[in-house]
Amino acid sequence: MINPQSYKWFFETTTPVEGHMHAIVRTIVSARTKFQQVEIMETASYGKCLVLDGRIQSSEADEFVYHEALVHPGLLAVDLPPTRALVIGGGEGATLREILKCPSLQRAVMVDIDDEVVALCRQHLPEMHRGAFDDSRTELRHEDARAYLERTDERFDLIVVDLVEPLEEGPACLLFTKEFYTLLRERLTARGAITMQAGMTKVGETQFFAAVHRTLREVFPVVAGYQAFVSCFGTPWGFILASKGGDPRRQSLETIDRLLVERIKGPVEYWGGAAHLHSFNLPKFLSEAIARQDRIITDRHPLIVG
Repeated sequence: MINPQSYKWFFETTTPVEGHMHAIVRTIVSARTKFQQVEIMETASYGKCLVLDGRIQSSEADEFVYHEALVHPGLLAVDLPPTRALVIGGGEGATLREILKCPSLQRAVMVDIDDEVVALCRQHLPEMHRGAFDDSRTELRHEDARAYLERTDERFDLIVVDLVEPLEEGPACLLFTKEFYTLLRERLTARGAITMQAGMTKVGETQFFAAVHRTLREVFPVVAGYQAFVSCFGTPWGFILASKGGDPRRQSLETIDRLLVERIKGPVEYWGGAAHLHSFNLPKFLSEAIARQDRIITDRHPLIVG
């Protein structure tokens, strides 16, 4: 039996009144970048973890759940195999890795403002990026994502938004607003889709997810929320797909399994037809939270996670 006193412990505050403890085997990196505090630590249960501003972003043991749920619904929702994709955020490179499993993809642009975090992940988390940064289809840019979208005229079949939560004064504060989502829509092809992480979906913590969902409905004709349980977070986690037409809720189990074979080359450990149906069939309390939410997030009135 493991003696808890033999470990140092990392306590992650998930809400103002709740948290999750992880036994630390070793701390690999602890540094302050221009934008945020970053730690890379090895935990007893989940292996290496990336922690930004005190919150776990990914763990070696179960990041495949998060990243497959984030990426694959979008890759499978577009009418034709995608050729161009944009990743916003995603410093550890695992989102990029999943997108690059699609052989039809000719170009993948990743925009992450924090070059220091990306460099640390590139050095210390090869288990997560698996060489994705060095793929010939990858273009890596370190700049403000919103400024990039305002400047470029390129159109993408898939945009994946893998950002940290919008903490006050953090780099993501104005990347969860109606104005930003309008920019995303303008940079999509006619058949394009976006997917994004949208916070916790557990009982009592649905406000952020529902507000993002409501805001996206101001911009896109199709908005579909879904969730997956991410063990290292200790909670179900919300994602949202928005598109100009393709609706993942209309795709059958058989269709998803067929498209995975046709469009994805490489290991898929979590996503499939059954997981797809389960994820998009939200529980009643969450559907009701979405239905009654009237908050629209704007640049003038951003939503900050405490």
